[in-house]
Amino acid sequence: MENRIKDILREAQSLIGACNDETSLTDARNRYLSKKAELMGLFGQMKDVAPDRRASLGQLINNARQEIDALINAKKAELDASKLAKRYQDEEIDITLPGSSEEPGVRNPFYIVKDEMVAIFTALGYQVVEGPEVESDHYNFELLNIPKDHPARDMQDTFYIDPVTLLRTHTSPVQARTMAQASGTPIRMICPGKVYRRDDDDMTHSHQFAQIEGLLIDKDINLGHLQATLDLFVRKLFGEKRSIRLRSSYFPFTEPSVEVDVSCMECGGKGCAMCKGTGWIEILGAGMVHPHVLEMSGYDPNVWSGFAFGVGIERVAMLRYGIDDIRRFYQNDIRFIKQFMKG
Repeated sequence: MENRIKDILREAQSLIGACNDETSLTDARNRYLSKKAELMGLFGQMKDVAPDRRASLGQLINNARQEIDALINAKKAELDASKLAKRYQDEEIDITLPGSSEEPGVRNPFYIVKDEMVAIFTALGYQVVEGPEVESDHYNFELLNIPKDHPARDMQDTFYIDPVTLLRTHTSPVQARTMAQASGTPIRMICPGKVYRRDDDDMTHSHQFAQIEGLLIDKDINLGHLQATLDLFVRKLFGEKRSIRLRSSYFPFTEPSVEVDVSCMECGGKGCAMCKGTGWIEILGAGMVHPHVLEMSGYDPNVWSGFAFGVGIERVAMLRYGIDDIRRFYQNDIRFIKQFMKG
């Protein structure tokens, strides 16, 4: 038995020394130190050994087991060190590369303005409502008093998916959906979101932009309520010194319709290059909800009235911050974004 113990130890030393990865080392551990290993099995043969030799043989087996265990631990330490050295070599730092630093994030001015606009109207009790960007002709045009072959569709020529499905040209379809679901009850809502039109991409136009439209429907609502609401909105957004004026205009879904101008924030209304010498800058469109639109959505125009307005988010941001090109909002130029870091 003594010779066999010595043979097992020599075999283990050779096998463990040849291990070059953790898998082969685990196999060696199982071969020599598991309960079913030959070395461990020698303990079961001790009953056949003369009593006066059992103690010395048992000690010999234990010494062999401990030596094999030490060999395996030493080999594992060697493999771990080799693995770490290779990792250091593979991940060696190139000191010629520029250093990296952590910089605080900066919000795009688009989202700064959008969130402020939403906060102004929610403080007035308006509910934020969202709707699909892929819209039906029924909601995008027909329920807004723009039937097929109406000339107003030319102003909003857009991206059609099929003859009755398109990318929405304004957020007004959300108003139509809300009115259809409200079943003749009061409404006070805004709907921010992206819209799509076949505009040429230039400094002031984009095929994709964003609007916030608002709708208020109740009894005894008049144009004065619209003017007061927009006057408060403009003062909150551009400063208390700003004022608005309403100019007659045309939109198929409102009657009367108005263009809303704000006094120039550059010259205070005196006239400058920014306002083209007029002292005013056009900012949004609005008007009283057309009686036909009310009627199509289940509201009796003899009982209910309301107003609607729509403002371009990028338009407001460009005016507020003096941004010269609408495309800057989408170009991911960190130099542009950094200008809006709060000091």
